Amino acid sequence: MNPGASIKCRSSLYMIRKALESGELKPGGPVLEVTSGNQGCGLAVVCAVLGHPLTLTMSKGNSAQRAIHMEALGAKCVRVPQVEGTYGNVTLADVKEAEAEGMRLVDELGAYYINQFNNEANAEAHYKTTGPEIWRQTGHHVDVFVATVGTAGTFTGTSKYLKEKNPNLLSFVVEPAGSEPIKGKEITKPLHLLQGSGYGCVPNLFKFDYMDGTVSVTDEEVIKYKNLIGEKEGLFVGYTSGANVAAAVHLLQSGKVPKDAWVVTTLNDTGLKYTPVPNECV
Repeated sequence: MNPGASIKCRSSLYMIRKALESGELKPGGPVLEVTSGNQGCGLAVVCAVLGHPLTLTMSKGNSAQRAIHMEALGAKCVRVPQVEGTYGNVTLADVKEAEAEGMRLVDELGAYYINQFNNEANAEAHYKTTGPEIWRQTGHHVDVFVATVGTAGTFTGTSKYLKEKNPNLLSFVVEPAGSEPIKGKEITKPLHLLQGSGYGCVPNLFKFDYMDGTVSVTDEEVIKYKNLIGEKEGLFVGYTSGANVAAAVHLLQSGKVPKDAWVVTTLNDTGLKYTPVPNECV
């Protein structure tokens, strides 16, 4: 329910504020980020309000609605051709292409590079905000935390905070079946539905100290639970949200956690970012 319709609004604001405090970013200065769309939407909200010109590079494999959303808020989105994946299926190689274009534009524009995958303020944002919010809203009762991993900011920051509050808390990473590097498995299915997650690498912000296990989910399970969240709860969400809920159900049925455990996860963004578009828009 964040203003940019994704969990990335809070980390966007936090990273921008940190950059302004340190002097790395000047008031009104240009900002650049490489994104799958969610961080870009969060940054577009923040930069619009704070008056920073924003340029984003994003793989053409990510849904066109994300580019429309970001540009509607005044950002410029450069959509970079894919080298390996297909529309709706973005691989690490595709991300690297978007990153290369972003690095070229950083120099050209003299922009501050957010660098969400390596920016410690990304995880710190969730340690300072998401973790405390969950702890407060559950009445200090959380047994299990479950989350997909893109940059690992949400998982690392939130898990760190909740484990400090409840040393017995269990944290589980959700990975798409066939792309489970955190579990230590060979990548056999780099193409999957989880845009912005499951890139086939262990992110630099990820900390194994805060993980108690992993849960794998299939594309079919992701679609099933994404649809059920809408049909049963009235919430139109994206695929990583479906993955998170599918994983929570897996855990509760597996015997790995008590059947009466309070399992908390996140619904990462709106399903409006994924609706199919005409071919000419792709």
